[in-house]
Amino acid sequence: MPLASVDDALLAFWRSMRPDPLLTVSEWADQRRVLSQKASSEHGEWKTSRTPYLRKPMNDLSATSTVQEVVLVFGAQMGKSEMLNNWMGYVMDIQPGPALFVQPTIDMAKRYSKMRIAPMIEATPSLGEKVKAPRERDSGNTQLMKEFTGGFLILGGANAASGLASMPIRFLGGDEIDRWPADVDEEGSPLAIVSARTRTFGVRKKQAWTSTPTIAGRSPIWSKWETSNQQQLKLPCPRCGHRQMIEWDRIRYDPKDPGLPNTLRQPPVLICEACGEGISEDAKAWWYDPEVFDEEWWDPLFPEREVQGYHCSALYSPLGWFSWTEAAVGYEQAKDNPADLKPWWNTVLAECWNDDGEAPDWEALYNRRELYELGTVPDGVVFITCGVDVQMDRLELEVVGWGPGMESWSLDYQVLAGDTAQPAVWRELSKFIRSEFGRGDGQRLPIRMTAIDSGFRSQEVYRWVRGQAGNRVIAVKGQESQTAIIGTPGRVEVLRNGKALRGGVKVWPVGVSTVKSELYGWLRRPMPDDGDGLPHGWCHFPQHGEEWFRQLCAERLTNTIDRRGYNRFEWIKTRPRNEALDCRVYARAAAALTGADRWGDERWEKERNGGIERDERRPAPAQEEDAPARSGSSFWD
Repeated sequence: MPLASVDDALLAFWRSMRPDPLLTVSEWADQRRVLSQKASSEHGEWKTSRTPYLRKPMNDLSATSTVQEVVLVFGAQMGKSEMLNNWMGYVMDIQPGPALFVQPTIDMAKRYSKMRIAPMIEATPSLGEKVKAPRERDSGNTQLMKEFTGGFLILGGANAASGLASMPIRFLGGDEIDRWPADVDEEGSPLAIVSARTRTFGVRKKQAWTSTPTIAGRSPIWSKWETSNQQQLKLPCPRCGHRQMIEWDRIRYDPKDPGLPNTLRQPPVLICEACGEGISEDAKAWWYDPEVFDEEWWDPLFPEREVQGYHCSALYSPLGWFSWTEAAVGYEQAKDNPADLKPWWNTVLAECWNDDGEAPDWEALYNRRELYELGTVPDGVVFITCGVDVQMDRLELEVVGWGPGMESWSLDYQVLAGDTAQPAVWRELSKFIRSEFGRGDGQRLPIRMTAIDSGFRSQEVYRWVRGQAGNRVIAVKGQESQTAIIGTPGRVEVLRNGKALRGGVKVWPVGVSTVKSELYGWLRRPMPDDGDGLPHGWCHFPQHGEEWFRQLCAERLTNTIDRRGYNRFEWIKTRPRNEALDCRVYARAAAALTGADRWGDERWEKERNGGIERDERRPAPAQEEDAPARSGSSFWD
C-alpha cells in the first residue's frame, strides 16, 4: 500500500537515521502504554512487573541496545504478542522509522490491526497524538498502514509476496512464524524476503520473531532459536536457593487424583532438582515480585552469540493465568492420543513435537501375536465395530473389539470376493454384519457399528447403506486435512432442485491422517514390563499372516510444499497393498462415533453388562417419507 507521497517515505528514512532516545521499550510501556478494554482481559496501565520475564527481551529491542535480532519461543498466551505491540508503540512514539509487522496471512493482519493495533493507538494518549484518526482526510491511517510523525507501520501477511518486498525497513516484527508458508508465490521463503528488507540499515536494524513451535525439523522458530544464545529462565528454589527451570518432568501430581479428568484436588508441585523439596505454584508471587525478580535469571547456553533467544513455556505463566493444574489436566486428557498431545506439547511446553511418520515395524507386531482364535471374543472386549474397504473385485473388512482405554482386539478379517458392481458380494456383506460373536461369559456381542468407505463404487455403497436401516451402518470418506476422528455428516443425495434428499444417505468425514497418526503411535509402543498395566490404545492381534501386518504398516507420513507454499503432511504408501490399514481406520472411526473415547469407568461397566444398548449419537435411520423406494431390497439382500 503506497505512502501519501514519495517525500514522506524519504522523510521517514532520514529521520530514522537520527540519534535514538534513551528510554527503553519496557520503560515506555510502563510510563505510557494503556491496555484497551476492547483488546485485553486486564485493561488499564501496562505493568511489566506482571510479566517480568518480558522485560529483558523488550529492552533488547530498545534504542539503547545494540542487539539486532530477538527470538521468542514461548508457550501460548504468555504475552509475546503484547511485547511486540509495545515495541511497535515505542517505534511510533519515540523512535520513528519504517516498520513492518507480519502475521501469517493478510486476513490475520487485518484482524490484528483492528483488534490489537487500533485499540492500542486509541487507548494510549501519546500514540493518539502521533497517529491521525482514520476518519481524517489524508490521515495515512488505514487498516494495513499506520503513518505517524517520522515513520510508518505496514501490517502484512506472509502469504502475499507483493506486500513483503518493496521499500527498506528498519524495524521488522514477525508473529507466529511457524504458521507462515514455506514459500510464497514461488518467490521463496517469506522469512528470507522480509529479512532482506532490513539490510539497508545495517547495525541499526531490529528484528523480532515470535512463535510457539510446531514439528521437529520443520519449525522456523526453532531453527532461529538454535542459532541464538538460547536463554532459559532459571528461578531460585525458595528453600535452598538453587536456580532451575520449570520443567514438566519435575512437576508432580497424583494421576489418580479423584478430581480428574476435570481438575486436581491436590495441586501439582515442582520438585527442586537440588534439595528435592516440592515447590508450590504460589512461589510465582515471590519470583515475580519486582523487588525479587532478576533479569540475570535468564541464563544463556551460548553467551557469545549475538542473536538473543528466549525460551519460556506456559508453565511460567503468572498466577491467575494458565496454571500448573490446568497443564496437568490437559496432559491427562491428551496423553493417550497423539493428535491431542501434539498441540498440548507445542502450546504448553513450547517444545517441538517429534512427529515420527515412519511406519511401525511389522515384524515386531507379527512376533507379538496372541493365541486367541479368530471369531472369538476375549474377556476384555466390551463392544465391536467393523471397517469395510471397497475394491473392484472384493470387499475387505476387519472386525475389532474395543475395551476401556481404547484397548483393541482384532477379532476377524474377511475378504469377500466378487464384483462390487454386482449384488452378490453385497448380499454376503449384509449377512456378515448381522453376525454375533461369543464372549467367554456367554454373552453374544453384535457388531455395534459398521463403517464402509464410499470413495470407490460410491453409488453402490450408497445403495447398500440405504438398505441397511436399523443395522447401524454408515458410509464414510477420508479427509486428510480433518483433525477430528469423525466429523459432521452431509447428505450426498439430492433432488432435482438441488436440495438434499431428506431420506438420502449421509456420508461421515473421517480424519484419516489423525487416525493413522494415533494408530501408529499405539503400534510403536514397546511391550510393557511384567506387572505394568497395558498402555492406552494397546492393540492385540491373533494369528494373522505376514501379509496382513505388512498391509497394516504400509504407509508413512511425508512433508511436502503445496501450491500455496505451505507445509503439507501427507500419508503415502510404501507398498501397493494397504487394505488392512484402511479397514482398521474405518473400524476406529466407527468406535469414535459411539462416543467411547469420552466414556468413564462407570459407562464402560454399564456397556459391558449390556445396560446401554444405544448411543445418543446413533445415525438416523435412512428410510424417511420422501426416500426413494428400496429397489435394493431384492438387489442387495
